[in-house]
Amino acid sequence: MKQPSENRIASRMPETSPDEMARHSLKTIKHKFLVMSGKGGVGKTSVSVNLAIALANKGYQVGLMDVDIHGPDIPGMLGLTNMLKADTRQKMSPIHYSDNLKIVSMESLLPDRDKAIIWRGPVKHKAIRQFIGEVNWGDLDFLIIDSPPGTGDEPLTIAQLIPDARAIIVTTPQEVALADIRKSISFCKNVKLSIFGIIENMSGFACPHCSKKIDLFGTGGGEKTALAYGIPFLGRIPFDLDMVKCGDEGVAFQHKFKKSPITDTFKKITDKINLMI
Repeated sequence: MKQPSENRIASRMPETSPDEMARHSLKTIKHKFLVMSGKGGVGKTSVSVNLAIALANKGYQVGLMDVDIHGPDIPGMLGLTNMLKADTRQKMSPIHYSDNLKIVSMESLLPDRDKAIIWRGPVKHKAIRQFIGEVNWGDLDFLIIDSPPGTGDEPLTIAQLIPDARAIIVTTPQEVALADIRKSISFCKNVKLSIFGIIENMSGFACPHCSKKIDLFGTGGGEKTALAYGIPFLGRIPFDLDMVKCGDEGVAFQHKFKKSPITDTFKKITDKINLMI
């Protein structure tokens, strides 16, 4: 199987009413969340993965869609090596991570995962539309969409294709990240994408030797920004070296560290989401 080219992805798109196929697929999904960030390096994908796992652990049917076309990391973070395949209706079948969690990522279409994807905006738009309309998602309670950082083609495509999607913005407490989150807020307002809430990631670090809390990147900046803009604040996720190791090893952090403060925080965030929807 060769690497998908622009023409190959485009040829897979149905010639008639691709937008209608996407709309039909979305009717079976109750809640759609776009996880985004103003800059890279804030742990947005890690938040997407763990948010999806936390919701699935509560018994919800969850889809996790990786629309970071150029840098898809979700399969690697979860140890998934399967390739996406077509079902009997010629729709792509998501990869099942568990009974409650299904995943679609560009990486699962690539036989050579080290090869760069060099695509323009219109082709990325078609590929994302295919991920929605030509994937057999089935009935979902939640669709978590992990987008690349910034306010480019991918989040714009989601805003256009999924008008009822709501944004969850991830930031770290440091000022440079907070400056970029304000751009994300501006983007959402300009494209009329509802903002569901803000998550502050890497918020404090407990020293493994003395347990003293160290504010590596500061603390509280995400909550202050949320308060200033009248946006719900969903929670603070502490920094943990084991989270990094789990991502590198393709192991779900919450399954390995069930009593961790991070696991508890994601449970509280999903409780808050359940109250807000």
